[in-house]
Amino acid sequence: MTTETATPERAGAPATGHRWRWIALAVILSAEVMDLLDVLVTNLAGPAIRADLGGSPAVIQWLGAGYTLAMAVGLVTGGRLGDLYGRRRMFLVGVLGFTAASALCALAAGPGTLITARVVQGLFGALLLPQGLGLIKEMFSADELAAAFGAFGPVMGLSAVGGPILAGWLVDADLAGTGWRAIFLINVPLGLLAALGALCFLPESRATRATRLDLPGVLLVSLGAVLLVHPLVQGRELGWPWWTLAMPVGAVLVLALFARYELARQRAGRDPLVVPTLFRRRAFTGGLVAGLAFFTALTGFSLVFSLYLQLGLGWSPLRTGLASVPQALGMVLAFVLAGAGLARRLGRRLIHLGLGVVVAGVAGMLLTLRLVGDDVTPWRLTPALLAVGFGMGLVMAPFFDIVLSGVGEEETGSASGTLTAVQQLGGALGVALLGTVFFDAATAGVGHAVRVTLVAELGLLLVTIAGAFLLPRRAREGVAH
Repeated sequence: MTTETATPERAGAPATGHRWRWIALAVILSAEVMDLLDVLVTNLAGPAIRADLGGSPAVIQWLGAGYTLAMAVGLVTGGRLGDLYGRRRMFLVGVLGFTAASALCALAAGPGTLITARVVQGLFGALLLPQGLGLIKEMFSADELAAAFGAFGPVMGLSAVGGPILAGWLVDADLAGTGWRAIFLINVPLGLLAALGALCFLPESRATRATRLDLPGVLLVSLGAVLLVHPLVQGRELGWPWWTLAMPVGAVLVLALFARYELARQRAGRDPLVVPTLFRRRAFTGGLVAGLAFFTALTGFSLVFSLYLQLGLGWSPLRTGLASVPQALGMVLAFVLAGAGLARRLGRRLIHLGLGVVVAGVAGMLLTLRLVGDDVTPWRLTPALLAVGFGMGLVMAPFFDIVLSGVGEEETGSASGTLTAVQQLGGALGVALLGTVFFDAATAGVGHAVRVTLVAELGLLLVTIAGAFLLPRRAREGVAH
């Protein structure tokens, strides 16, 4: 897809010169931070939210799964809407919608209202995030792109470290009696500032040849995702009625129908939502399997760890947030090392090395919990958490580059959007699957539940290891592999 290069002068933005691009980058990064924080904070604040609003344990799962599932199905069209109607315009719609949905979350009087608002948040987030990447490519020259994208690492790292601490402090501090609602209220000033910055500094741009929206494809893939996630969350507390077992089968059938429809759409000369030839690429199919299993494990681990510390050990949200810092620091350190050339030298071996470190960290946590039980302290958990975070960072650093190097140039856009959507779908599945395993095993005690869930986590990591063998050895090897 060819795109028109936009400048602030042509778009009518008032800022000019070299400096405006870096201010515009800061605006885009602020939106990325809002999304990342909203994924992290609900895992931590879930028990406090349920204690206030009531509802079953599934409420905690839907707070995360509703958001990430909506994000997953929305991402497949979010970027194309920017191509059609303008990236700055869609960025503004996305950030204002996200801000309004955050306010609705803060004002929610019941769990149903809050979950609905979280879904709306996810949909607007899916509209918001793809525009930032497209705008960065428009604003910066080829020589500056590395520095622009390099800013994401430190900002995301600081957010990963500071987000749980901030969320825990806000819940514990109960500012003006807001309690957990403050974690959503904080998005309101941030979102309004981001919208003002977008109006002042972001250039307008759109594709000169924008692909048409594939709405039937969106509906089919959305239905398939809901049929997969819904029974995993609700089945346990309903005693697994027949329809909760039939829905995953229906999901497979719907996704098969989606694949047939996309192939027919491509043969008719129309733009498919996902390019069907991608599934003939070993690198792409391996990336889907490995990515889905890995991001399911990653997000599920975060939720279960938070639940164990708060529900099992009675820790406060702030103490829980502080306990997760070693994992975040390990991830940041891994990104720094990978960015220093480790990813380029090791390629796929770095992914397997990282997975091995994560397995060792999860096994170390299992051993720690068996040895010390409820007498566990943050310091006793630190070595295992550092290993888990460090290994996850080693996996994530080269993952997307290696997967995308195994597809054709004309397929890159579709492959990138699909992988990002699978990342979000993995988040929804992680909350649904590992959350259900945890709550189901909690009848025998929360300590037993976390150990069972960690064993399930190891199983997902083994699937990731197997899928990663299908990837190219190095990103530069391209489609030959």
